[in-house]
Amino acid sequence: MVVPTWIYLIVLFGLSILTILREPIYICILAAILAGLATHKLIPSFKPQLIKARLCGTDMHKKDKRLLPEAVGVVSGMSYIVCLCLLIPFPFVKWFLNEKNGSQLNQEEFPHHKFEEFIAGILSIVSMLFLGIIDDVLNLRWRQKLLFPTIATLPLLMVYIVSYGVTTIVVPIPLRPIFGRIIELGPLYYIYMGMVAVFCTNAINIHAGINGLEVGQSIVIALSIIINDFHFLLTGAQPAVEAHTFSLFFLIPFVAVSIPLLWYNWYPSEVFVGDSFCYFAGMTFAVVGILGHFSKTLLLFFIPQIFNFLYSCPQIFKLVECPRHRLPGYDEKNNKLYASRADLTLPGAVSKYGKIILKIFEFLRLVDIEYDEKTKEMKSVNNFTLLNLFLIKFGPRSEKNLAYMMILVQILSSALAFFIRYKLVDLVY
Repeated sequence: MVVPTWIYLIVLFGLSILTILREPIYICILAAILAGLATHKLIPSFKPQLIKARLCGTDMHKKDKRLLPEAVGVVSGMSYIVCLCLLIPFPFVKWFLNEKNGSQLNQEEFPHHKFEEFIAGILSIVSMLFLGIIDDVLNLRWRQKLLFPTIATLPLLMVYIVSYGVTTIVVPIPLRPIFGRIIELGPLYYIYMGMVAVFCTNAINIHAGINGLEVGQSIVIALSIIINDFHFLLTGAQPAVEAHTFSLFFLIPFVAVSIPLLWYNWYPSEVFVGDSFCYFAGMTFAVVGILGHFSKTLLLFFIPQIFNFLYSCPQIFKLVECPRHRLPGYDEKNNKLYASRADLTLPGAVSKYGKIILKIFEFLRLVDIEYDEKTKEMKSVNNFTLLNLFLIKFGPRSEKNLAYMMILVQILSSALAFFIRYKLVDLVY
């Protein structure tokens, strides 16, 4: 692919400005813009190659059942990794520019722990992107998908152990008479961080199934964390400033490479993002949350994903019949989506505990159960996903309209997260 001349001009102009500014964050923004432009140009060129490699799938929610390239998230992932690798020196540029004994680096002040965190974060994201590609090719089982993030998180956990080793948590005010102000969790703290990584990488993958949803929700989450980062940069103390600057170096390029992918993945989609995008996006969030020391705040921005996971648990853990795909159904006549259903008449479709859960969900009006008119036995139930729940509550609608609704839910959830984080937190901590 021939790189247009104007891109070189932008690079030269940007470098001349940055030479004067010497501000790492501006370098990050410029590199992110270039990575985004490169991604926008690369995606069309990769489409025929992916189809030729048989990494493609049918868009089931379209009348023409088009064959689209899958795993295009790999293109965004590659651009992202290249961008991060090029950015490695810049968060530490002031130490390299610090003159001592001529132009020697001041080794005593250099933040080796931050450098190690940055490299470990990149390594974890690269590992997760690679494992996502394997999943796109081999179509792995859910149990195997849960194992992958655990392996990819090991570099993060090792760096955390070496650099900090802090395994205490602050107890919420209502529980302090029982447990005290601080609890030492020991190894349980590392298990918690590993679970955060596993959840983040799979939560986006579970909350998917329509054009634009995977990338759209990821961009909203990333922008929410970026807003939170800038809040701390303007008002926080030095340790918080360092942690949230670290977060920005990961998230600004992520948003930049995700926007072109959303452009091609939005309704009517030209590409599928694949599991590779969901995995590397989730691991990016896990990296900034764990190494930035704001994992609880991070989880607040995952409210829809947390609800969707908890709602899906009866099917994920086989308490209720779980089809291979739980995508919404498609009505070709009206060009609308409707809630897909699980057949409860199959042998072993509902366990003893599954029946109890179905009754509870029915009482809470979270499911639509179809009963046999004669026997009064349960015949079918909607699949337990947030998409199907919305289709039950608001009726069949177009895929584009449903995508807008889901993105709006994500935005409103982020607003709720900010309210909890900055208004209600004083009642708890």
